[in-house]
Amino acid sequence: MKLAEIDEAIERGFLRRDGEIVTQGGELKVVKVASEPVWYLPGVAKRFGIGESTLRRALFEDTGGMYPELITRPDLKVFLPPIGGLTVYIFGDPAHIPDPSKRLTMRVHDECNGSDVFGSDICTCKPYLIYSIEECAREAQNGGVGVVVYFRKEGRALGEVTKYLVYNARKRQEGGDTAANYFKRTEFVAGVKDMRFQALMPDILHWLGVKRIDRFISMSNMKYQAIVDSGIEIIERVSIPEDRMPADSKVEIEAKIADGYFTTGDVPTGDMLKEVKGRNWDEIAH
Repeated sequence: MKLAEIDEAIERGFLRRDGEIVTQGGELKVVKVASEPVWYLPGVAKRFGIGESTLRRALFEDTGGMYPELITRPDLKVFLPPIGGLTVYIFGDPAHIPDPSKRLTMRVHDECNGSDVFGSDICTCKPYLIYSIEECAREAQNGGVGVVVYFRKEGRALGEVTKYLVYNARKRQEGGDTAANYFKRTEFVAGVKDMRFQALMPDILHWLGVKRIDRFISMSNMKYQAIVDSGIEIIERVSIPEDRMPADSKVEIEAKIADGYFTTGDVPTGDMLKEVKGRNWDEIAH
């Protein structure tokens, strides 16, 4: 893995070229795992405390009848849902993941094309991802192991088109883009503020053999709760450093903290959220 941000981390002394995790050329050595979701319907139904027929009917209706076999073929027990897969990046020896004597640093990251690929500064997604990669590499260099799980859940699983409609609505709304109205704009456009379903997310962690996460590089309350509820212990939660936040991302991060996201600082109140504003539509960052 070759990233310009890793070159910068090496230059500022945050990472060192050790020849094992970070090569002399500044590349990161990683093990990559690609996975697609496969649901064993009797097992999924049991986990949610419902009948298999109820689950099949719900999936049939919620997918617009695309899969009639859910109803007509009860002998077919395996379903490939029409959702995005995931990629796992492992820093260090994969055999260390289930080893309780080795420290594990992890981030579970949901896709954000606008930030991760094209560098939009309206959210903290790419800076948080890069920070987690650096932390995972450092953990591996210190004898532990780092894991980044990258899920395809673009735009809070609402899709990229909906996400950009929300961005436009936020920037064009009367009074400007404020943290107080952050979730309201999403609900106005999409009808809900978040469509991500985290209950099955920890499955990949159990497949990897994760028993304990020493440092969880995430502020998400939903991800944290899903992982802990699945039986995995989280020792420390790590929020994104203040100096890693892009200029226009305070609206998002303050709204999420007020909504229950993890923070080591103060939780903003309603009046404080009104004061947190992003750039106007016609403003240019200097």
